Amino acid sequence: MYSDRINALPPYLFATIDEAKARVKEKGVDVIDLGVGDPDQPTHQHIVDSMCEAVRDPSTHRYPSYSGMPAFREAAARWCKETKGIDVDPATEALTMIGSKEGVAHIPLAFLNPGDVALVPDPAYPVYKIGTQFAGGVPHIMPLLEENDFLPDLNSIPKDVLEKTKLMFMNYPNNPTSATASLKFFEEVVDFARENDVVIVHDNAYSDMVYDGYEAPSFLSVDGAMDVGVEFYSLSKTYNMTGWRIAFAVGNKDIITGFGKVKSNIDSGAFEAVQKAGITALDSSQQCVTDMNSVYKQRRDALLKGLDAMGLDVNPPKATFYVWARVPEKYSSIDFSSLLLEEAGIVATPGVGFGDYGEGYIRFALTQTVERIEEAVGRMEKLDL
Repeated sequence: MYSDRINALPPYLFATIDEAKARVKEKGVDVIDLGVGDPDQPTHQHIVDSMCEAVRDPSTHRYPSYSGMPAFREAAARWCKETKGIDVDPATEALTMIGSKEGVAHIPLAFLNPGDVALVPDPAYPVYKIGTQFAGGVPHIMPLLEENDFLPDLNSIPKDVLEKTKLMFMNYPNNPTSATASLKFFEEVVDFARENDVVIVHDNAYSDMVYDGYEAPSFLSVDGAMDVGVEFYSLSKTYNMTGWRIAFAVGNKDIITGFGKVKSNIDSGAFEAVQKAGITALDSSQQCVTDMNSVYKQRRDALLKGLDAMGLDVNPPKATFYVWARVPEKYSSIDFSSLLLEEAGIVATPGVGFGDYGEGYIRFALTQTVERIEEAVGRMEKLDL
């Protein structure tokens, strides 16, 4: 009864993990979940209070604007200027999204005709590829290899592929590898986009989850980037708001206009009470973000210490709340994640779930307390690896 596009889909990675976790829990196992990247801490109180006040305002109960409240887009523009140093016209270069996943899934509909190519990283968030396929596009995989610092090799893309390419996804700081990109790389992407007439979509969902003094640059801060691309920012991870579904796109006004035409025909905009809470998050002191990064750093350090003691090969991440580790040589990523779950009650995400080039790795999310992470390490140490 289902369409070919649905029948062709693999099982959604995190739904599969949830099913496996549930089976183990049914056996009475105390499961430590380091799988899905969902912050375990509540949304900060000043944001919750703003939401409560906004919900009581009857004016928020009606249909919102398709493009987002002007006040929310203005707050997004202020935040971009203050935190990333980029100038954005909130009227023409900003668009509210119902979470960045929605944006990733829908933007290919604006720029891909059937048979057009989108350049998709691998390993990566699965929706880049799925959104392309739903739009009738053809994903061309850009391998993210450790020897290239998990950056795509733009020079390796065949000329005949480039002739059909209309769109390119990238994501730095990166999920799942936690890799970062330099301004020099972004400059190369701008040159590449100009030469090949490609729209760039930079998914910057982890822009403010940073450690050790690192500051993640904006793609749009590079000269010429506003001519070729857009950047997605999500409030989900930065402010512990994954369930609220609020994000924004900024960048080239023609790309924003095309994307907006898709959204106006598909959704009815983000709930205005959520947008008002989002304004509070963006306009208030960012100390809450700094404080959460300190928490994640402590968790990162605890996990890295344990993994290093076990001899697992890990590059310490300076952004995101993920640790991307090589699995022991005798295991595939699925076998190792299954071993952790079945024998130690630990949920971690197999790298191959993010694409073929994720094989040989596993991703841990820093979404448990230091004490629980240390317990997870203790359980792993008891395994025969």
